[in-house]
Amino acid sequence: MSFRTAAILATRVSRQPLASKLVAARTPAAAQRAFHATPAAFIKVGDPLPGLEDVLMENSPGNKVNLAQEAQALNKMILLGVPAAFSPACSAKHIPGFINHPRTKEFDLVAVVSVNDPFVMKAWGEVLDPAGDHNIRFLADPSGRFTKAMDMDFDGSSIFGNHRSKRYSILIENGKVTSVNVEPDNTGTSVSMAENVLGPA
Repeated sequence: MSFRTAAILATRVSRQPLASKLVAARTPAAAQRAFHATPAAFIKVGDPLPGLEDVLMENSPGNKVNLAQEAQALNKMILLGVPAAFSPACSAKHIPGFINHPRTKEFDLVAVVSVNDPFVMKAWGEVLDPAGDHNIRFLADPSGRFTKAMDMDFDGSSIFGNHRSKRYSILIENGKVTSVNVEPDNTGTSVSMAENVLGPA
């Protein structure tokens, strides 16, 4: 390298802001490459469910559920997201609406997901479907990772103490989403109810 070329390169490096140099020096190269500013997006029609293996739990922490894998093996499925187990709108309207709707029987599975622990979800399921004959499964997402992967989380700290799931209803066929219905205010009951998603009973 000639003296002139080295001098030019040194001048270019010296013109970089000091903060940029410090950040670059302290940030691992892999992390710099992985970073991007693309915003998360709601799961949409045509998407598969997030393929997370060790996040959702059924009845106990040891019983992990890969919902994406199960959806691939089913013809038709309903996925319901709720802000909280045992909350008034969830217990009195949202989930019972699907339990009692005649078209629910056309689906191989109805899965209810909430950012709660598996013991709470099990107890809630026993209250809403005590005989267990409606083919509805109550799945816990205690870390919220499944909910965040679909960009369905919101800050519910003022009511629930942490981030929770928006209220939604999603229809899935052969592992792919065919309909997404998310409450615009996160917790309302305007678009995700059974009559809106499946039609009049």
